[in-house]
Amino acid sequence: MRALAQGLDERTSWDRYLRVEGEHSDIRAVRRTIAWIRDEFAAAARREQRPGTARLVLLDTRAIAVGEPRPTLEEFAHSRGLGDFSEAEQIEAYEAAYPEEGRAGGGGRSASRRLRVVERQLEAIRWLQGLVAADPTAGDPVSTWLHPALAGRLQRAGLATLAELVTHINAVGARWWVRVPGVGALKAARILAWLQDHESSLGLPIGAHVAQPRRRLTATMLAAVRPPAADLLPLEKLAVPAHLDGHTGIFRASSDACLLAGVDTDLAAIGRWLAAKGDGQDPLSVATSLTATQRSYRREAERLVLWAVLECHKPISSLTPDDILAFRRFLRDPPAAWCGPRHHQRWSIAWRPLEGPLNAAAERQNLIILRSLFTFLVAQRYVRRSPFDAVALPVVPAARGRMARTLTSEQWDCIDDWLCAASDAEPDRRVRRAMRWLRATGLRVSDIAAATCGDLRSHQALAVGGRRATLWTIETRDRTGRRRETPVPLTLIDELRDELGLHGLALADGSARCRNVPILSRCDPTTGTFATWSSSGVSQAIKRAMASIAQAMPEPDATQLRQASTHWLRQPSGVVV
Repeated sequence: MRALAQGLDERTSWDRYLRVEGEHSDIRAVRRTIAWIRDEFAAAARREQRPGTARLVLLDTRAIAVGEPRPTLEEFAHSRGLGDFSEAEQIEAYEAAYPEEGRAGGGGRSASRRLRVVERQLEAIRWLQGLVAADPTAGDPVSTWLHPALAGRLQRAGLATLAELVTHINAVGARWWVRVPGVGALKAARILAWLQDHESSLGLPIGAHVAQPRRRLTATMLAAVRPPAADLLPLEKLAVPAHLDGHTGIFRASSDACLLAGVDTDLAAIGRWLAAKGDGQDPLSVATSLTATQRSYRREAERLVLWAVLECHKPISSLTPDDILAFRRFLRDPPAAWCGPRHHQRWSIAWRPLEGPLNAAAERQNLIILRSLFTFLVAQRYVRRSPFDAVALPVVPAARGRMARTLTSEQWDCIDDWLCAASDAEPDRRVRRAMRWLRATGLRVSDIAAATCGDLRSHQALAVGGRRATLWTIETRDRTGRRRETPVPLTLIDELRDELGLHGLALADGSARCRNVPILSRCDPTTGTFATWSSSGVSQAIKRAMASIAQAMPEPDATQLRQASTHWLRQPSGVVV
């Protein structure tokens, strides 16, 4: 506004102070914003009982006409042919021609008036700056501080306030802007820099993990995002108060009889139970990789512990059958604060233990797993009895006429057509490879995601006519840990060989680099390194692909494809059950 008052062009002023890179601002939007700022200034002046100042800041000084500039005395004398006259005579003639200015060469009364108005406007702006300028606060709408177009995009993504914006950034990390349509890396960087500049006034610090891509963050760095607390946190972060940790649980057995050496708290006992489902490593360590079974069991135990500590204010070793009935009612109608999308990882501040109310089947599974937990604790003489023994499992009514969780041959034909028509970009090739491997091998998505080229085996066998042929298998481990080999079609091997060739590798290469390359690897073109594609990432990408395919299909096939999970791709074509 000072620039405008001093005569700087409005477009130049906007580009210097308010323009967002990559955005073209219509001159009408520029003028609307200038008018809005002047109105805000005037309103502030009126609140302070300064109506004159209010009128002053609304005045556009460019509208004050400025007459033709007056010549200097030397220029005047030359133009009038007075070069041979004395200086006194020249001054006398100049004053006769310009009586209002006298000897002051240049400018007229209008120029002087404009200068006085500009000075008064600058003085008013300085006064208003101390009156209306304020630091941003967490509850401020994003529209108060950010470019109107940019603020609109954030608001449409559900980020209406600065607090919501910072929470979203800390929850997602470096690529937080991907889920905000219309905001790219450049705009995101400017927003992030502005938020970091105002951290002290907002009281909302930006986490250190936001500065680096997710693949570069170690387990230790992610663990530091949320410090341990007695709050709605994952088990490995939950700081249970001493009086609720179970060392004095009502139904605790004698410590002398307990078979779990060194275990004195409920969390430690749960850790032993989870460890027994895997390779014996500490399952509550942030750096431990769990099996799918351990993750499922941990989720249900986590819900019970969080409810017992935060809602019931009891250790789980003090729970009664009535408490379990109350827990079941809680799962059927959990508070909104307990629910959130599944895709948020455990380190994120947006992680929640539930997605929403559990249906009858999910509730039954929850009770079966927790009954297994207490059976273990009783058998190990950690507790004397199980509160689940007196609670009946819910009955899940059988669905009639429901399609099996599989895809028909016709649906697979449509999927194949879509896969063949998809672009040849690296992400599309990877999704295509994932869907074909799941269908052809019948392996779990976690097995495919973890598989590397080193897990492939070639075998020589006799083909029709006595010729020798090369057959391929992939080695994985089943749920019991036993190794098994699954046949792999040659078409998938050829496709994988072509993919490796794009990155200068050969499938037959015996180097460690090729052996360690994941079959569904994500190649970083800048570094040439290969990263593992997580099983959740594979599932989400296939979900998006199925939704795209469903758009071109009639009902009820479209609905079934939208509901399909990666497990469906492993099954043979199904019929009505």
